[in-house]
Amino acid sequence: MAAQPARPRRGGAGATSDADVPPYAPSLVKAVFRSVTSLHVSRSAAWAAGAVTRAVVAGIVDGAKRAAADEGRTKLLPRDLVSAIDRDVTLEVGSEWYLWTPTFHGLTGTVRDADGTVIPPRKQRSSRTPSGVHGAHRFEAGTKRLLRSRGARAVPALVRDLDGIASVFLTDLARSAAMVVREGGVTRFGAVTLGAPAGPPPSLSAADRALTTRDGDRRTIGRSDVLAATTMRLLPGDLRERALGEARGAVGGRHEAAPGKREATRRAAAG
Repeated sequence: MAAQPARPRRGGAGATSDADVPPYAPSLVKAVFRSVTSLHVSRSAAWAAGAVTRAVVAGIVDGAKRAAADEGRTKLLPRDLVSAIDRDVTLEVGSEWYLWTPTFHGLTGTVRDADGTVIPPRKQRSSRTPSGVHGAHRFEAGTKRLLRSRGARAVPALVRDLDGIASVFLTDLARSAAMVVREGGVTRFGAVTLGAPAGPPPSLSAADRALTTRDGDRRTIGRSDVLAATTMRLLPGDLRERALGEARGAVGGRHEAAPGKREATRRAAAG
């Protein structure tokens, strides 16, 4: 009898790690970018944006797992998502999704019009479904893959919420990256203060100051633009540092030349 070919092993040398196979593929990432900007998106930028989104959703899943464990459960429920965000404000991303899911009904606060009349949640939503909400279903396969990689099981309602948050967050990230290109750098960072400031604003770190200017053309979103956009979309903390680290390590950690330098490199090679 002919010998059967050996099946690939799930572990050990040569196995594909979770970081090598991103749950949100570059093709999906580029489709999201195309829905909000006409700028070209480089391959490394797509990989970086997918890595940031993966880190964000993984952080939310880990927080939900801790909330479920406190109740002696292993299967994740929508209320575990709410608990995770309550415990860690840096996980509050993709908030546009909250108006479109039953999970957050009654939890987003009371909104009133100029006359003081309470505006119900259904009227707070725009008449046109936002692109991030509309495209949430495209993230389902990646979200399920990510849940498996975190050793987590979730009810369908929570999977839908994670799809929606991932889609809305990536859409916001794409808009911010396009803004970085248009404005030539970062003009604001991921922090919001309500009311009058108590004192002078905190000084920027050297890494943040480096993001306030941008070299290169205004036609291509590169990996550095995605990194800059990440600082705009995420609050300072472990989640942002983890997301930036994964983005820098995407595509095998290869360094991407600035957009303006790539064309010069191509001309030199052609000559």
